[in-house]
Amino acid sequence: MEICWSGSPSCFEFALDYLGWINEAFPSEFSVAISELEREVRLLQSFNLYLTKCRRRRNHETCLEQDEKEVTSFRIQNLIIRRMQDLEFACSERLIHSCSADLSRLGSELTRVREAIKLFFETHIKEPCINFLLEYYWLRDPELVIDFIDSVSKALAKMNGFHFHFGKKLMLLKSFILFAMLRGVKGQQLIDLLIHAEVMAINALHLASLWYFHTDNEVRNQTKLQMSRLIDEKINPGDPQVRETYIHVLTAAKLSRSSDISALEKNKHLVADFMDHLVQNTAELLQPCTNAPVLIMNQMLKLVDGLRFLTILLRHQEKFKDLCHELKNLIGVVACDAAVVIFSLSVNQIEKGLAKETDLALFHLLKVLKFIRAEVTDPVTSVSGFGFPRTNELGSMDFFLENLKELEICNEADDSIAFPKDQIHTVLEDLVFLRSFLVKIADQRNWNGKLQALWSRIMEVVHGAEFVIDSIVAGDKHEYLERVARDIQLLRTEARETYDSTRHDCGAQRTNQKSFRIESKRSIPVLNEVLVGFDDEVKTIIHSLTRGSKLLDFVSIVGMAGLGKTTLANRVYNDPLILSHFHSLARCTVSQVYSMHNLLVQLLCCISSRSLDEYLEMDENDLAHELYKLLKRNRYLIFLDDVWEIKAWNLVKSSLPDDANGSRILFTSRIQLQFNPDSRAHNLRQLTEEESWKLLQKKVFGKESFPPTLGKVGSQIAKLCRGLPLTVVLVAGILANTAEDCWKEVAKSLTSSIVLDDEYGMTTLELSYSHLSDDLKPCLLYFGAFQEDENVPVQRLLWLWISEGFVRKTEEKSLEDVAYDYLKDLVDRSLVTVSEQRTMGGAKACRVHDLVHEFCVKKAKEENFLHILHSRNDCCILTGPSNPLRVCNRRARNLMIRESMPEFPSARSLLSFKEDGLGFWLPKLLRVLDFGELEFVAYFPMEVFLLAHLRYLALRIRGVNFIPAAIANLSRLQTFLLRGNNYDCLLPKTIWNIKTLRHLWTTDPDIGFMFPVENLEVSPGLDHLDTLSLAVDPSSQSLQKTLAKLPSIRRLRCNMKKSSEETTRIGNGILGFDCLSQLESLTLRHFGGFGFKFPLNLKKLTLRKTDQPWSEISTIGKLPNLEVLKLLFYSFGEEWEMKEEEFPKLRVLKLINLPSFRSWTASSDNFPRLEKLVVDWCPNLEEVPSCLGECPTLEMIEVRGCRESVANSVKQIQQEQIDMGNEALKISIEYCVHARSSSKEEKKSQVPQKQSQIPSQRV
Repeated sequence: MEICWSGSPSCFEFALDYLGWINEAFPSEFSVAISELEREVRLLQSFNLYLTKCRRRRNHETCLEQDEKEVTSFRIQNLIIRRMQDLEFACSERLIHSCSADLSRLGSELTRVREAIKLFFETHIKEPCINFLLEYYWLRDPELVIDFIDSVSKALAKMNGFHFHFGKKLMLLKSFILFAMLRGVKGQQLIDLLIHAEVMAINALHLASLWYFHTDNEVRNQTKLQMSRLIDEKINPGDPQVRETYIHVLTAAKLSRSSDISALEKNKHLVADFMDHLVQNTAELLQPCTNAPVLIMNQMLKLVDGLRFLTILLRHQEKFKDLCHELKNLIGVVACDAAVVIFSLSVNQIEKGLAKETDLALFHLLKVLKFIRAEVTDPVTSVSGFGFPRTNELGSMDFFLENLKELEICNEADDSIAFPKDQIHTVLEDLVFLRSFLVKIADQRNWNGKLQALWSRIMEVVHGAEFVIDSIVAGDKHEYLERVARDIQLLRTEARETYDSTRHDCGAQRTNQKSFRIESKRSIPVLNEVLVGFDDEVKTIIHSLTRGSKLLDFVSIVGMAGLGKTTLANRVYNDPLILSHFHSLARCTVSQVYSMHNLLVQLLCCISSRSLDEYLEMDENDLAHELYKLLKRNRYLIFLDDVWEIKAWNLVKSSLPDDANGSRILFTSRIQLQFNPDSRAHNLRQLTEEESWKLLQKKVFGKESFPPTLGKVGSQIAKLCRGLPLTVVLVAGILANTAEDCWKEVAKSLTSSIVLDDEYGMTTLELSYSHLSDDLKPCLLYFGAFQEDENVPVQRLLWLWISEGFVRKTEEKSLEDVAYDYLKDLVDRSLVTVSEQRTMGGAKACRVHDLVHEFCVKKAKEENFLHILHSRNDCCILTGPSNPLRVCNRRARNLMIRESMPEFPSARSLLSFKEDGLGFWLPKLLRVLDFGELEFVAYFPMEVFLLAHLRYLALRIRGVNFIPAAIANLSRLQTFLLRGNNYDCLLPKTIWNIKTLRHLWTTDPDIGFMFPVENLEVSPGLDHLDTLSLAVDPSSQSLQKTLAKLPSIRRLRCNMKKSSEETTRIGNGILGFDCLSQLESLTLRHFGGFGFKFPLNLKKLTLRKTDQPWSEISTIGKLPNLEVLKLLFYSFGEEWEMKEEEFPKLRVLKLINLPSFRSWTASSDNFPRLEKLVVDWCPNLEEVPSCLGECPTLEMIEVRGCRESVANSVKQIQQEQIDMGNEALKISIEYCVHARSSSKEEKKSQVPQKQSQIPSQRV
């Protein structure tokens, strides 16, 4: 690449282009040096721009040092040209002598260039130079100032971190200047702002270069402090003189008569940009306001919300075009007023109380913002014509009616809502009548076009009424309610007349289901993969994996969707021959959407004891190195499920060593993929009719006998499935929930065209879907919001279903239990699969087949139930006629909803957003908000506190140790899920006012919520709180008082509060949880030396790092209902001598990482119901008690990382069980060695295997 440097006016751009070329042409070892050099060139470029464009001030035109800046500019350009020429020569030499020359010359030249630039800054661009320039020169011209700010901001942006933030602050000044000029401010009115912006930019450039080139940390910290002070005092502005300058310009902008509406229309983006900066400034101002009065905080949040709305309006071409001239001009005036208010505020004012003048200005501003919004929008016309969801329409209507009843009660008790008297009651009565009418015509509407049309109109009006009433609750005008009430009354009259003319009365029950549902035969969903046929295939694949070449080889299972590839592969993967042959086994699900990072994390979680969170924090290179290190010198089997292209293999292959020891790669695919010429592919066949019939029987009746009366019709149904296991399983799901005398109706629905015309089973899925009750349909379609093949945490799924309103209230069961019943029903129908089970039984994670997932996505879109954004272009759907209620961002990066979101969108759920922070406006009627992986660093997103209807909030934060008091605004909040974070979070006193709270949970088990201890005696309780992550201070006297306020807790995870001070124990050191009569699951972490009192209802107990003597275990052993006990990480001491009749109902016992545990003595009457025992990493334990061999219920013993004597004792127990006739006991023994060889180094190198386990996604 040849460049002519001399005399080039754009030598900096040429230099940057040339550095980019070097980065591509030569090895990556120079990438860091080149990136650093690019930053340094940009700093010089910005400084040179100022030198070449600034001119001498009038009062210093005769200064003797007139040419000093020209000389400095010449030196800068000469430096760049000479050094780039030297660099070019080094590159040319390398290219000419590529075989013999090494890269040291090029590396040395890059170092010399960087050293020369550093020396220039240190000798020529010092503080006296900056002061001289600011005293004798200026830019003054607006265009020159803006160009200079752009250049400096660009240079700072490349430096990341704090400098990037400083660069964004400079852009506020640029935006301010452009806005003022658009409003007609010019000449002397603008000059002070221009000079101020120029001074800020040159100081930012100087301080950034000083920080960048200095190695002394004290100097760098001092420089950073100076930059922070500049932002706080000179840009935000805290300095009264700067504030006066700002307000002077804003006053001129507001009063200017030269402001041109046509100019505003052409350049409205400038106003929107300025408002964006105002919003950002306000958000930063509010973050440290921990003690702000709720009233003032709410006013500020409404101001932010109003400004966000105006930015949307300004960017919405059609809506802005329709505004009258007066409103357009008013928006510009509002921007001026808002800026005056925002620039007049300080943290102290917000916390102590606003000045009277500022308070009045804010009050007036909020009224104007509300007026503009009312003029622009009309909720009734906004919702007309929307394609509302057609899934479970009566269920959604019931949800609305429940909310109306609650609102009617609140309206009587709370004057702040202030609906017109009796209006809500009238609407409620009319809707209850219409609801009963819809039940009566539910069946008839399917063949009566007139009734169907009336049904659709009623549902549209119901949705419109819900939208209007919820908008009023969120702060909008009441007048639209009268129009909606009138429409409902007219429909009631029409419905009564229509019903009177109808001869058929279907009764008051809902009978729109064709099938007759029977109760589930299972109490809990289970892992239930049934493999019928394919015995020969299993043997063949196992032979291919364990025999043949010693080199790394591939074995593939290929076939169309629904043939059972994954089921077969799982059977092979878990076969005892495979488990004994390979040292390490790992698996991951690839699918069509994947990343190298995700694949590596899945594999590592299978073969390492480190946590999923640890691996998620690591980058790809570190993950790849870790996997390679763990697999090196081990014979391993890697199972890649659902591979669509060879590219996925290419991402992980460098992490898999080939030690010529017989390692294998097993993968499943719908496509014939050739990883190497000799790889073996097993093309999976379809089932025979006999195998289909056998599979159908197993799926419907399990181990029970098949009724002979169903033999003929059952065999016919199996035959119609045409050998597709997935079709057989789906049909079995229908039959299992259908009365036996209706099987012939199912057979009639199943024609051969199911498979012939649609080989992917979509017609079968449609049939399964049609047989679901209305309550289950939205629950199934909701799986479309998750990634294909994703393991969905059941807890999170149920919470989402509840918040969405899918789950019906019953008096007998909690909402969580009803939701779990829904899940069991879907599992029984083979539409959902349990992928991970809890130790207490039941589902911990679940998933759907990729075909079921595809069906859910298509059906959800068809019924306008859910819209998935795959790219930025998909945003247009948000303004389209369908306007979905639920929006899920699957992979769209840098999504800017503000560019397309209209006012009053109907969106009630936003799920899994990846980026862009709160750079968008949140719809006010949201019920569900899950920010996914989007992280808020060192601040809490205050905008969420305006969402009056929010029921589910999940967000990821870092560096936040308190929750703002304004969370009390979320009076309907049920679930608050906190991801990430590295601090315990103190809840505000206002948390006690959120009566609806059911779940306060953190995904990091070491982090919890702390309740405020002030005035606990008079604080109301959280009577519905079911699940809690709690951090407690044992030295405080308030623990018992706090727990007394939480009477309904069923699941509690309790951590010792993180503190640098030594904890002082309260009283006698006993922590009492016995007041929680509903508590079923309790986890205690880091309570070393404390005693406990437990409730008798407790079913699951986990102790981690509690450092108890074994004598304390008797207290636990007496718990009458305890089913699961986990003792983890230094929980107990050396000797456990059990007493008689302890643990009467214990089913699962886990002893993990107890290095002091040495002796264990038990008797035959201990553990009468034990089913599973796990002993991991107890290196000094001598043996497992032999009396366990007499336990008739024992099914599994797992031992890992213990002495050989422990392994021998387990084998003896297995033999005793066999002698008793119990051949079902399985044992798993890994990494058990003789005690004398268990050195620390060896323990460190031993890696536990997690066989047959798929890592679940985070909640």
